[in-house]
Amino acid sequence: MREIFCAEMVAAFKKNPFVFLTGDLGFKALEPLREVMGDHFINAGVAEQNMISTAAGIAQTGLPVFCYSIAPFIYARPFEQIRNDICLHKLPVFLVGNGGGYGYGVMGATHHAIEDYGVLLTLQNMNIFVPVFDVDVGAMIAKITAEKKPSYLRLGLEQKLEGLDKTYSSWRKILDGDLGILVVCGSIGGNLLADFQKDDKASRPAIWLVCELSSNFNLPENFSAEIIEKKLCVVEEHVAQGGIGQMIATKILEENIPLKSFSHLHAQGYVSGLFGSQKFFREESGLTKKEILKSF
Repeated sequence: MREIFCAEMVAAFKKNPFVFLTGDLGFKALEPLREVMGDHFINAGVAEQNMISTAAGIAQTGLPVFCYSIAPFIYARPFEQIRNDICLHKLPVFLVGNGGGYGYGVMGATHHAIEDYGVLLTLQNMNIFVPVFDVDVGAMIAKITAEKKPSYLRLGLEQKLEGLDKTYSSWRKILDGDLGILVVCGSIGGNLLADFQKDDKASRPAIWLVCELSSNFNLPENFSAEIIEKKLCVVEEHVAQGGIGQMIATKILEENIPLKSFSHLHAQGYVSGLFGSQKFFREESGLTKKEILKSF
């Protein structure tokens, strides 16, 4: 998604100026943005804490600021600065993390972000955006820049798919099915859609995609109505704690929605102690069609 992110940022900057800070990352991807932005594009170096505080200072002048790095570097190391400098002051600083979840594969746990949005949602005033498709990125950037609230955009790798209506919505039902309801957050949704799309309606679940999270998280009325007396499974490339599965379960309890069953498949960390590709980690965590079908 880096290339489409860069293209959308170029288009956004031409409409309304902002400042872009990168933590010495984005080479062979963000050069078109640097050329367009000139001195509004700043390489802050390998100094993420300083980058966030600098962004907060710039945002105080009225200019929105995007901060870019790979996902674990943009939220974990500068967490205190995100909390104190950005969120407590409701500043328009927007964090962009590339390679969310197990995206950086064999580079290991230090380069993975399997607890990112759960951690950030503990902060006041933070909004989370997790695209499934490349086309989601432009809609998210437009929303982020319009709302001017602290935000985190988690980029991943899109699974190219044809024959689907990809019209953007924070919640959207994208595939019909009779087995029950499957809710997916993030780019893993594309992989699962590729696996289920070829099945007939009777042998697959209906699939809903969730792309936005916040502390004011609520279930859409049409989703709440659809899951009554159904089997519900939630899948995310994120640990259970603080994830979308726990958020949905809480709302179901609060709204007293009756279900046939509830299951939550999520990142399990490092099951075997071995390291491999993103696909390897997803399979070890049971984030696969085979394991999902066991829930129905």
